[in-house]
Amino acid sequence: MVTPTIALSPLLVSTSTSPILPKGGCMIVDSTRKGKRFPDSMSKTIPIWTCVLNRAISHFRRDSNIHDAAPSPQDDNTDGCDEIAKDVSCDWDCSLHLPLWVPQTEKACIEEKLEEWTQQLKASGADIASLAAILKKPLRPLWISQKTVIWLNEVPHHDSWDFTPIILVSASSSNGASQHSTTSEFSWNYIPGAGDDEESWARGLTPPLFWNHVYDLINSGPEVCNQKVADIVEKSRVCRAYRGENAPQVRVKSLSNEEPSFASDNSNIEVDTKSSESFEISWLGSTNLAVGASQFATDVAGVDCILNCDQESISVSLASAEAYLHLPMVSSKFDRFSLSNKLPKAVSFAKLNLSQGKRLLVCCNNGEDISVCVCLAILMSLFDEKDTFDDGKSFNARHITKWDMRRRLVFICKFATNARPSRGNLRQVFNFLIGGKCILQSQDDGSDE
Repeated sequence: MVTPTIALSPLLVSTSTSPILPKGGCMIVDSTRKGKRFPDSMSKTIPIWTCVLNRAISHFRRDSNIHDAAPSPQDDNTDGCDEIAKDVSCDWDCSLHLPLWVPQTEKACIEEKLEEWTQQLKASGADIASLAAILKKPLRPLWISQKTVIWLNEVPHHDSWDFTPIILVSASSSNGASQHSTTSEFSWNYIPGAGDDEESWARGLTPPLFWNHVYDLINSGPEVCNQKVADIVEKSRVCRAYRGENAPQVRVKSLSNEEPSFASDNSNIEVDTKSSESFEISWLGSTNLAVGASQFATDVAGVDCILNCDQESISVSLASAEAYLHLPMVSSKFDRFSLSNKLPKAVSFAKLNLSQGKRLLVCCNNGEDISVCVCLAILMSLFDEKDTFDDGKSFNARHITKWDMRRRLVFICKFATNARPSRGNLRQVFNFLIGGKCILQSQDDGSDE
């Protein structure tokens, strides 16, 4: 049975990045191995999460209504709160909706754990209040595969539905014949896990770039799609270079035995200096700590010091040279120990500056992964549970668990809404934290000498 992990809660509860809220629903597309119509993520994990979120929202709505409408001691109707709670829970669907092919025994096992997972989500610090205020209807998954038949003229408008649809679309073929499929229009190969390794197939295309040109890419067809992507990526690179940002050329792996080529040439590119698919710098509450992409680190006001985790150094204007530290790090896909080897020095740099009341920016290539993990290590090592800097006192006094990391990651994602730290990098942070007391103590002792 597939069970959810509470580490996913920042991604699902981050209301400012979720496409569900402003559009009234969303579509999620995935595929799986041969012989299966839907991946387990669509059959179980996402339905479980929709149910857990619905229950957490229902609890919040119930508690808010009881608090606002609780009867006074003089009221003879002592059952008023119970009636209110009953009405609120009935208005919000908290049922577990699974596809028909999931056995009833497995559904029963999942239902036994729903309340536990709901309490874990609430205890994680997730902003349920904001989600409850924006989401007007409960979430509910719907499943669509290649064999699904839909009569478009019989589908009611989504505004008339009593739920917010999460449409789960499986691109997998259910015949189980082969993982390679060829039709008169195109062919494809299914590669397990490729969705988590976009460097191998995205050809430099980022999510903002894709959605800005989605119709052009779809209409271009398979024959010229790669060239279209190359043109889009190169135009974006030239725009960023024109604005003075770090914009190296994208090397694309060839599908044959040919030498790797660059994305495209820029001979006919018109530069639009106003467009940008960048992510802004995010200040993490009142911690004096910020996270973001390195190409925008030079334009941030109020920054006293910078910790740059990108491969390339940047030119900054700070009060002193000691206020800038370049610690190049790479993802765990390329080096399983890159973060863990550099985190002691990163945390010591943060400790030195934050203890003086300075405002620190941690940046990396995209501001989504490595810099988020470094900020997580800094917050865990130098801040207490109320997110107040305490020079590591609470860190040295307690045993660090994965639950502590997950709660702090939820805190980060409240502010850095584009954060998506990888599992391998988070594992390095945890390994550093469980052995970090000795490392930091030895460094402090060395600095005192």
